[in-house]
Amino acid sequence: MQARTLKRIALNNRIVLGSIGVAISALASGLQAAPASPAGIAAGGPVFSAEAIGPLCPAAHDVSRYTTNYQQNFITLVQAQDDWLFRTREDLRTDFGTTAAGYRMLKRLRDALKSKGVELVVVYQPTRGLVNRSKLNPQEYARFNYAKALQSYRATLQKFQQLGLWVPDLAQLTDEQHEQPFYFRGDQHWSPYGAQRTARLVAAEVKRIPAFAEVPRREFVTRKEGIMGKSGTLHNVAGQLCGTSYATQYTDHFITEPKDESSGDALFGEASTPQITLVGTSHSGKNYNFEGFLQQYIGAEVMNVAAPGGGLEGAMIEYLGSDEFQQNPPKVLIWEFSPLYSLDQDKVYRQMMALLDNGCEGKPAVLANKTRLRPGRNEILVNGEQQFLALRSDGYQLDIRLSDPSVKVLEATLWYMNGRREKLKLEKTDTMETNGRFAFELRDEQDWAEQNLLALDIQGPATSGQALTVDAKLCKRNSFPSSGKLTATSGG
Repeated sequence: MQARTLKRIALNNRIVLGSIGVAISALASGLQAAPASPAGIAAGGPVFSAEAIGPLCPAAHDVSRYTTNYQQNFITLVQAQDDWLFRTREDLRTDFGTTAAGYRMLKRLRDALKSKGVELVVVYQPTRGLVNRSKLNPQEYARFNYAKALQSYRATLQKFQQLGLWVPDLAQLTDEQHEQPFYFRGDQHWSPYGAQRTARLVAAEVKRIPAFAEVPRREFVTRKEGIMGKSGTLHNVAGQLCGTSYATQYTDHFITEPKDESSGDALFGEASTPQITLVGTSHSGKNYNFEGFLQQYIGAEVMNVAAPGGGLEGAMIEYLGSDEFQQNPPKVLIWEFSPLYSLDQDKVYRQMMALLDNGCEGKPAVLANKTRLRPGRNEILVNGEQQFLALRSDGYQLDIRLSDPSVKVLEATLWYMNGRREKLKLEKTDTMETNGRFAFELRDEQDWAEQNLLALDIQGPATSGQALTVDAKLCKRNSFPSSGKLTATSGG
């Protein structure tokens, strides 16, 4: 029987336990079987009783009470069995995929990587509702349209395949009945067992890629090493809203290592730069050993550059702009992310595409300026200072480098000849190494493509304390070759 969450209240000699890891029935049986206490102890000793937590408080069902940006990722919590919690918006969603624009941008990213010899594998996680719906209470179980959700999820995987992506069929993981659940009961992350089962399917897909034949092989072994505790994010938000607390969930912890590395038992001898790279979210962090399971089942080294807390794009943006990618692009790039993230974020792809092309590094600058930023609005680049140039928005990109590498936010305004403007704010999380660099393409949607760039403004620091300089360049963007029509099968 799984641990139940209980309220912890101390009132005189009556203690209501907050969380126990043994069955209440077993505890009761043990107390009944215990011998009578010696005289003088039973009368003055504490009396124990246990009280289970009831349904979530009304605040947990009120969208308006989810006030912070963090809490809004959990709208709205649903009570389930054995202290399991679900989110109606994310875990019990029935619609997956993205817009036509999102698919178009994703395909362009895939084509650009392909032109550099990089095959893109997408790990599109199934939701908690798809995988662990058996944990729902009967009322929510009946309300959740599992058939519609599964159909939409499978259709999205097929659409990704039609874009030419390599897509493991993670629909095989849905509606699981394993003893070790795929997800934690009170957290949105997969458990190490969920990571393991996912890695097995991803590895099978990677081995289908023709370029995998050129990847140096290496044997890896995985072993259990102690346990890990998980204080769930869903449980934490429930505590913020309702004032309740939940038990820490414990599960096995795994580590993966090269097999007999000390004796040189690598199939191709000396270690080299890995030809497979993993980018992704906190699901790819060390706690869950997803990277390790991938190495074990693929039989090759995987470089993990995932950025916990970086969202959909954090790790990808950081990696594409790195020397590792620019000098040694991998043969296989595994991109892990959740349906939580919108795939039609224009400014995300504009950054990815510009950095994949390494911004304006090594390219002739059409406009350039290096200057100190003052507080407030700074005019950085101006078209026409010497002569007006034809700078169609769909043909150029900007590479902006700030002298302070700790700067995580860029606020810019792009002005066009007809008076139109775009206010652009790029934000990077604390987990990302930005080096003070922000590179992005100008907009290329149909109503922006023919606009002629006039100027670039950048918002300077609020105070003039530390000197902050900016080095901004405008250059032509790369017209990456397209693979043409959508393919009918994975990895076209």
